[in-house]
Amino acid sequence: MPSTPEHVFQRKLILAVRSQTRGQAAAAELSKGRNPAERSLEVWDLDHLSYDSVLSFADRAKTLERIDIVILNAGSLPMKQTINPHTGHDECVQVNYLSPALLLVMLLGVIKDKPKSQPARITITSSDGASWTRFSERANKPLLPSLDRPDNWSAADRQFLSKLLGQFFVSKLASIVPSSMAVVNMATPGMVHDSNISRESRDSLMGKIAEPIRRRMGYTSAVAARLITDAAVNHGAETHGQYLSEQRLKPMAPIIYTAEGEALREKIWEETLAEFSFADMGGIVRGLAHDTGAAVERERANKSKE
Repeated sequence: MPSTPEHVFQRKLILAVRSQTRGQAAAAELSKGRNPAERSLEVWDLDHLSYDSVLSFADRAKTLERIDIVILNAGSLPMKQTINPHTGHDECVQVNYLSPALLLVMLLGVIKDKPKSQPARITITSSDGASWTRFSERANKPLLPSLDRPDNWSAADRQFLSKLLGQFFVSKLASIVPSSMAVVNMATPGMVHDSNISRESRDSLMGKIAEPIRRRMGYTSAVAARLITDAAVNHGAETHGQYLSEQRLKPMAPIIYTAEGEALREKIWEETLAEFSFADMGGIVRGLAHDTGAAVERERANKSKE
């Protein structure tokens, strides 16, 4: 797929943002010198701290003619634990894992019913840090609620753990959802030195130590964005449920490939479905499992009649 700026606005590009002000500013920057067609660039509200916002976004997506590419790149790196007053969950886990998992499944439910001549592409931002977490909570029953306790909480480890949870979930989901419907993969943007995700840590001791390392070894946001875009547009079914780093397939966290990891994957999967029973996540997943590419075949059949 060509990567020239003109291709960005051939159909429709949607920016999902917490702040309309910042979103509109980003849209204006993207539009400079490109004269996008009316309504080819839109800014929609999406706040991962609110399940209602996630569901509203997914519901609004039903109005789209089709969904070709989705990039789920919300991220949080807080320096202290904050419990969301609406959900009762650790906000790092909610922003980095729970809300993206909900949005992913809800959008797949929308994609299933949309016409398409080829599979949709969904890329979730992940991290090598998934391999680095202590995951000392792994034996807790139930697991997810135990992450809301302040026991042994640390900023880096919680961020790493939230990414590991995502790898468990996506690898399980990809074993159910056919790649003929959507290719779902994960990719890391690498260490980025000019991103705002580290804004809370800049004045901390850890931040002051890490900042010169990031500046010397990290990518710019533009390079990181290209790595994520590459994962979404330049790779096929061989990446379904897999993880990419620097444009190549790379193993996920080692624990995922163990017997213990298999048991943890099932536990995390079941607890996540239970968490989102109010949105019928389990029912949606069952519907996805039964659609083995029928929508693709219907579209091909329709084209053959034209």
